[in-house]
Amino acid sequence: MTNSTNSVVFQTLGTASGKQIGVMTLNMEKALNSINLEMVQLMLAQLTRWQDDDAIAMVMLDGAGEKAFCAGGDVRAIYQASIENPGELTALATNFFEQEYRLDHLIDTYGKPILVWGNGIVMGGGLGLMMGASHRVVTENSRIAMPEVTIGLYPDVGGSYFLNRMPGKLGLFLGLTAYNMNAADAKHVGIANHYIQDDDKQPLLDSLATLSWGDDAVINHQLLTDVLNTCGEQATTSLQPGNLESQSAEINALMSGTLNEIMTRVGELELKESWLARPIKTMLSGSPISLQLIYRQAHLGTDLSLAEVFRFELGLSVNCCALGDFSEGVRALLIDKDRNPKWKFNQVSDVPASLIEQMLSSPWSLASHPLVHLEKA
Repeated sequence: MTNSTNSVVFQTLGTASGKQIGVMTLNMEKALNSINLEMVQLMLAQLTRWQDDDAIAMVMLDGAGEKAFCAGGDVRAIYQASIENPGELTALATNFFEQEYRLDHLIDTYGKPILVWGNGIVMGGGLGLMMGASHRVVTENSRIAMPEVTIGLYPDVGGSYFLNRMPGKLGLFLGLTAYNMNAADAKHVGIANHYIQDDDKQPLLDSLATLSWGDDAVINHQLLTDVLNTCGEQATTSLQPGNLESQSAEINALMSGTLNEIMTRVGELELKESWLARPIKTMLSGSPISLQLIYRQAHLGTDLSLAEVFRFELGLSVNCCALGDFSEGVRALLIDKDRNPKWKFNQVSDVPASLIEQMLSSPWSLASHPLVHLEKA
């Protein structure tokens, strides 16, 4: 059975056990499956229905086409609202981020197994969808990044939770540089837990249809884990370590100390042919406000629950739209596409500490917070 909207396609696949597999396909191929508010709301509603449907044993989430699972959030509407209301929190920004984080949290706390097929580009909001899933597959085509520093934002969608759980300084490095990870990198830092060749997707689906799915979610999780391990067995043995693993000592040294010390250190590097050339160039041209926020984010530690993280991020995200470089970053990258943003400050040392504190402060009390009822994960 297929239930299709323009932006997301929902299907259920029958299995030999009599149970069904729910499949959600992001269907905005020309936009690299970037998610807008309508798509978020459709997925939220469908996942909620499937969670309560005893016939559904597991859910699979993928993207239309070969290029991308999801390249992020479609933020142009938020940009428009922000430039029309400079310096103000807008209802549009609050609503988009609130709904997006509700969806990400639902995926993370879902009772049934969720498989994300992370082929091609997975960036920003796409990582928000992927990170909460119980089974996260990358392929030889996966290119994964948190590029928010380039648009005056910071790695949201739970980045304050998962980046701080990565080895050493890798989370800080990924946030500051927007480094493009491959499959090996993604597995090393825990973004992915399975590696399967893209050509093996259909054989995997065929295998899923033969499994003895039941009513026990724990058993269903194990069934899915076992079949993914079998499908990826040969591919995984040939996977070579990525730069995040092989160069981790260099990254940790580069990312140590205060933010001013880090910026001075990377600014003095002679890179040219180095694998670091592109990520460091991205970092040095990124929003100084964002760089400050990402550094502070990396020092939140691991004490916050996922629900607390999303409450924190909702405040910070709307503040980025109202007070930060978000509008200018989106203009330069997505609207005018001149790739020449005029940031509010020239370098990180120019950014007033008072502005960063203001942006890190929630616009709402806990009692009035839009995500106050988000249950603890």
